[in-house]
Amino acid sequence: MTIFGNNKPSRGTTLITENCEIEGDVRFSDELIVNGYVKGNVLAEAGTKAIVRVTERGRVRGEIRVPNVIINGKVIGDIHSDRHVELSAKAAIKGNVFYHLIEMVMGSRVDGSLVHVKDGNIADVEAELQVSEARGSASRARSRTQSGTAEKADKQEKNKDKSENARESISSVSGKTKDAGKGDQLVAG
Repeated sequence: MTIFGNNKPSRGTTLITENCEIEGDVRFSDELIVNGYVKGNVLAEAGTKAIVRVTERGRVRGEIRVPNVIINGKVIGDIHSDRHVELSAKAAIKGNVFYHLIEMVMGSRVDGSLVHVKDGNIADVEAELQVSEARGSASRARSRTQSGTAEKADKQEKNKDKSENARESISSVSGKTKDAGKGDQLVAG
C-alpha cells in the first residue's frame, strides 16, 4: 500500500478518540490506540507485530487478545499476550493477565492473576488455569459442606446444653434435683 506516492509500505494506525465509544469486537492488524471507550473484545492475530495502546483516558470492557499490549488506562477483562505486556503507572486492570514478557511500573494495579506463558502458548495455560479453577471450586464447595456439618453439630450441642440448663433451673425452682429419689424429702429454707 502506498500513501501519497510514497512507495514504502505503511503501518496502519487506528485511533479511537476520547469522544468515541465502540460497542462490539474490534479486530486490527497493525496498531490500535484506545483513547476512548471500547465495550467489546480487542483482537489481533497471534504471533504478529500488532500492538494495542490503551491511554490514560482509554477504557476497555472486554478481553484483549493482542501480541503486544501497553496499558495506561482501565481494562475490565482478561489480557492475553503471546509477546509483551507493559503496564504503565496509571494502568488499572480488573482481570487476569496472561503474558510472555511483562513490565510493570510502580502505580500500576492488577486485580486478578498474573499468569506467565512460556513460548507464547496461551491455549495450554488457559486450559491449565480452567482445570485449577475447577479444582478450587470443588475444594471450596467441600469446605463449605464440611463447615456446614460442623456448624450443625455445634448448634445441636448448644441446644442440648441450653435444654439441660433449663431443666436444672426448673428443678431448683420446684425444689427437686436430679438426684432426689421418691422417698427423699427436701427442706426449703
